[in-house]
Amino acid sequence: MDDCLVPRNVSQGMVGQLSARRAAGVVLEMIKEGKIAGRSVLLAGQPGTGKTAIAMGIAQALGQDTPFTSMAGSEIYSLEMGKTEALTQAIRKSIGIRIKEETEIIEGEVVEIQIDRPASGVGAKVGKLTMKTTEMETIYDLGNKMIESLMKEKVQAGDVVTIDKATGKVSKLGRSFTRARDYDATGAQLRFVQCPEGELQKRKEVVHTVTLHEVDVINSRTHGFLALFSGDTGEIKPEVREQINTKVAEWREEGKAEIVPGVLFIDEVHMLDIECFSFLNRALEDEMAPVVIMATNRGITRIRGTNYRSPHGIPIDLLDRMIIISTTPYEDKELKEILKIRCEEEDVEMSDNAMIVLTRIALETSLRYAIQLITTAGLVARKRKKTEVTIEEIKKVYSLFLDEHRSSQFLKEYQDEFMFNEEETKMEVTPS
Repeated sequence: MDDCLVPRNVSQGMVGQLSARRAAGVVLEMIKEGKIAGRSVLLAGQPGTGKTAIAMGIAQALGQDTPFTSMAGSEIYSLEMGKTEALTQAIRKSIGIRIKEETEIIEGEVVEIQIDRPASGVGAKVGKLTMKTTEMETIYDLGNKMIESLMKEKVQAGDVVTIDKATGKVSKLGRSFTRARDYDATGAQLRFVQCPEGELQKRKEVVHTVTLHEVDVINSRTHGFLALFSGDTGEIKPEVREQINTKVAEWREEGKAEIVPGVLFIDEVHMLDIECFSFLNRALEDEMAPVVIMATNRGITRIRGTNYRSPHGIPIDLLDRMIIISTTPYEDKELKEILKIRCEEEDVEMSDNAMIVLTRIALETSLRYAIQLITTAGLVARKRKKTEVTIEEIKKVYSLFLDEHRSSQFLKEYQDEFMFNEEETKMEVTPS
C-alpha cells in the first residue's frame, strides 16, 4: 500500500483483493497506534482468495518487535493440555512486554591491554586494561572472568568497546579512526568509529522485549530459562499467571515496562467449538488482550458442539465483537498475475498460450489446483527436454491429475464399484 493507504494492484507478491487489503491497512494502522487491542478481525471468503496471505502481510508490516502467533483451529484438539489452556498460551504468546532498565557501562577506546600469565601455567591470570575517552584515561585491574571475556571478543589496543559493569559483558563497537593506518589491509566487516566523548563510566537505558508466555514459562519451571528450549511447557498454574500480571502492572505504574499488544492469527476458526468461543469472548474483554485475527471459508453452518447454525459457524455474540473483512473471487487478470508470480517462484518458464490455458483452468476449477499444475507441467517439460512449458504439457498434466469437480463426476459414474458409498439410491417400490 502507498502512504495514503491505497493498495497497489500488484505489490510484494500481493495481487488484487483491493477492498480487503485497504481494510486490512486501516486495521494495521489502528494496531500500530494501540487503538484496537481487545478487538477481533474476521477474514471471511471463499477458499483460495488470499485470507492467510493478508494476515501474514499484516504480521510482516508490524515488524519484529510486535509478537505474532499463528495457529489453526484444529490444533487445540491434538495438544496434551486443555483447550482453554492452549488458547491462553497462544494469547499470552501474542502479548509483549517492553522492559526498560538502566545499567552502568564503561565505554571507551582501549589504549593498552596487558595480561600476565603464571610461569607455571597453573593459576589465575591477572592483567591491566587502559581505556580512554577524548577527556580522560583510566587503568583498570582485570580479574580472571574479565580477561576471558576480553580474549573471547579478541579485544586489542585501538578497539572501541563497551563493558557492562553488572554482567561483565564486553561488546566491540569498532576500531578507532586514529588507528586506521595501523594495517595496510582490513576486512570489509571492520567498522571505524570515533573515540567516545565525556566520562568513561555512563548510565545507559537498555530495552528488552519478551512475551508474557516466556515470562510464565520461566517462572513456572524449576529449571527456569532453559524451559524455553525444552519445548514441553505443559499447563501453567493460574496462580503463577496472577503473580506475573500483578508484577507487570507494578512495572507499568513505575514506568519500567510497557505492554505491546501483538496479533494472534487463528486460521480455520470454524473448527473451534462452543467452549473455545465462550472463552475467547471473555478473553477479549481482558485488560491485556492481543488483536485476534480469524479466518474462515465457511458460510452458514453449525457451531461445533451445538445444534445451532450461524454465519461462519461462529456464535452471534462473538460476531458482534468482530470487524469483518470479506475477500472476493479473483478476476481473470488477477489470476494470470498470481500464476506468473508463482511460475517465477517455482522457476518454471511458461509460454503465453500455456499461461492463457492455465488461467482458464484456474477460473473454471480453482486457483490452488492451477498452481499445483505449474510444478508438474515443469517436470513434464524437463522430461521432454524443453526449456519452457507449452499447451501440450498443460494438457498432459490436466489429464493426469483430476480437479475436485471431475473427481466428483468420476465418483458419481462409478459409485456402485466403490465401497461404503453413501450416495442415495432410488429404491423401487412394488405395489403389494
